[in-house]
Amino acid sequence: MKIMTTIAALSLLSAVSFGASAAQLVSNQQAENLQPMGTISVSGVNGVPTDIRQQLSDKADSKGAKSYRVIEAHNDGAYHATAEIYQ
Repeated sequence: MKIMTTIAALSLLSAVSFGASAAQLVSNQQAENLQPMGTISVSGVNGVPTDIRQQLSDKADSKGAKSYRVIEAHNDGAYHATAEIYQ
């Protein structure tokens, strides 16, 4: 019975994950073929670079972007990053 419950839960999570779309990080070369929409930035991020990418992706999603390219990032005690977003 536990196996069936686990399989059902994993199937449900897979369906939810498949339906969610997150803005994807793209390279400079990939961005050449995309339509720019503007820029976004995040600051005061304490964590690792993947945390910054996740916050940029979430912010790009909220603006309706499908992808983003980091154009500036630095760490002065906490990370700050700016990205160009694309349709």
